[in-house]
Amino acid sequence: MEYRKFGITDLSVSEVGFGAWAIGGSANVGGVEIGWGPSDDRESEKALLAAFDAGITFFDTADFYGLGHSEELIGRVLGKNQDALIATKVGQSVGKDGTIQIDYSKDYLIQACENSLRRLKRETIDFYQLHVARLAHLEDGACIEAMELLRQQGKIRYWGSSLITFTPDPEAEFLMSAGKGHGFQVAFNLINQLALPIIQEAGMNGYGIIARMPLQFGLLSGKMNSETNFSKDDHRSNRLTPDIIGAVNQVLNQQVMPLTEKYETSLSSLALSFVLSFDKVSTVIPGIRTAEQVKQNTTGLVKLPEEDRQFLQDLYEKKWGPILEMIRARG
Repeated sequence: MEYRKFGITDLSVSEVGFGAWAIGGSANVGGVEIGWGPSDDRESEKALLAAFDAGITFFDTADFYGLGHSEELIGRVLGKNQDALIATKVGQSVGKDGTIQIDYSKDYLIQACENSLRRLKRETIDFYQLHVARLAHLEDGACIEAMELLRQQGKIRYWGSSLITFTPDPEAEFLMSAGKGHGFQVAFNLINQLALPIIQEAGMNGYGIIARMPLQFGLLSGKMNSETNFSKDDHRSNRLTPDIIGAVNQVLNQQVMPLTEKYETSLSSLALSFVLSFDKVSTVIPGIRTAEQVKQNTTGLVKLPEEDRQFLQDLYEKKWGPILEMIRARG
């Protein structure tokens, strides 16, 4: 495992991190599936331990994943391990009417932080993120006041924002212009390169960058086909249609597979290697739920020469654009 500096902070993070959404298990809020289907806590605990043993030191979760269950698992396994860096998110919860509630008020964020600390069995959160806060929330200022107060109190070390998947620019530009926060989490992969300008600009300005969705919900693994079925409590059942899977596989087979043969690696490892080929990316966080997935996501990584990185980057304009729009339409 190799490690990278997280912006201008004193954090050194494993270049491959642990995306902990899936280990939160099934959860439905107001009729909306917010999980990846059932999970096995014993397998999740083994995966967390295997990840740390493999050199992964960065674990990314949210208080909304499994409605706190993901945080509880990480706290149970790694809460007392100060060599494990934990990032979590705040801003989404279950409202009194049972639907998803968005709350970036100062009082709520402070209380939510206390709850996360309790679940994580920590006195301090290494990196605390606003969970896709909108520009209006940032302009209101209450969430920024809360984050800075929590840092002054020693409840969090650093903070930032997990940016909107398809429109990351407004919130990032606002925080950079104000000189607030220390890092951003962005969706970035072969298919979706919308955040690349933000990655480059924020990186130049000293912000750490977490790249999420490197495999686009598993599409870039090449393991899905028209017969792939997702359980009803897996959010992908509403997002990954047969036509999307088929279109992705066509580009993978025709354009990307030759590079996997050249480097004798898997599609997943090549996809991760592409994200890591950008030096402003601090860490990439594939979703992991088993020890086997730890192995798959930490082996076979390659150093892409500029011409191959550029070839994959150019596919964004030449091949992936229409598919990205299909994905965007599904939410």
